[in-house]
Amino acid sequence: MNYYESNDLKRFAEVGKFRKELMDMFFTYYNKVTGEDGALTKREKALIGLAVAHAKQCPYCIDAYTTQCLETGASPDQMTEAIHVTAALEAGMTLVHGVQMLNNLEKEGA
Repeated sequence: MNYYESNDLKRFAEVGKFRKELMDMFFTYYNKVTGEDGALTKREKALIGLAVAHAKQCPYCIDAYTTQCLETGASPDQMTEAIHVTAALEAGMTLVHGVQMLNNLEKEGA
């Protein structure tokens, strides 16, 4: 069994079957934030979305933001660099927690 079916992304709006007004508010907000140029271009927002999608390991978002990146003119090199930024940040966030380990090692006299 596969929990992630790419066709399920098309059913996303159905989550609003109950409490539709909440889903409508989400989509209004989401589309305003991601679907328009602002201080950031739609291409820049798509690259951020692609990076976050990888960090959160969301296959639906990876599919959607890969498409959005291409549609907004991002190159495969830019997209790849975006996910490398994610990987580097995740590695750094893991390693910086090593300070907690060092603090405990020092308390224990190691």
